[in-house]
Amino acid sequence: EAQDVAHDAYVRVYPMVQDQSAKSPEAVLYATARRLAINKLKRRSVAPFVPGAAAVETAASSAPGVVQEVMARQELRHLEQAIAQLPEGCRAVLLLRKIELLSHQEISDRLGIAISTVEKQHARALRLLRTALAANAGSAESRATPDSTSGVTP
Repeated sequence: EAQDVAHDAYVRVYPMVQDQSAKSPEAVLYATARRLAINKLKRRSVAPFVPGAAAVETAASSAPGVVQEVMARQELRHLEQAIAQLPEGCRAVLLLRKIELLSHQEISDRLGIAISTVEKQHARALRLLRTALAANAGSAESRATPDSTSGVTP
């Protein structure tokens, strides 16, 4: 590692020596080497990672599992259904704002409506979506949770 630091310092200082911009090249070389060594020690203490120590076979996968994929698809389907059920004006404003990333002013100009109308429709769309998704989540939880009284006869 010391040889690597010395080499890196030399590579950094050499251009200054060539164009004679360094008044004291030895001092610049020593200062650069010292800083590089300190930085290398800091990195080692922060992340003591040894390349090749962890085998690829034992590393955790960052890919979502089957359950997460199924849940994400269901959530997306519920969101699409909730958006489709929004009033036309609210849906148009929401899609322009969230999908096309337009400002309220740009939406106002595109649709030919007042900015206050855009703001109100955007707020209404978000409120309606929140309500629809919360209702959907509540019904999904009630379907997933077994009823404690089912199958019991008084």
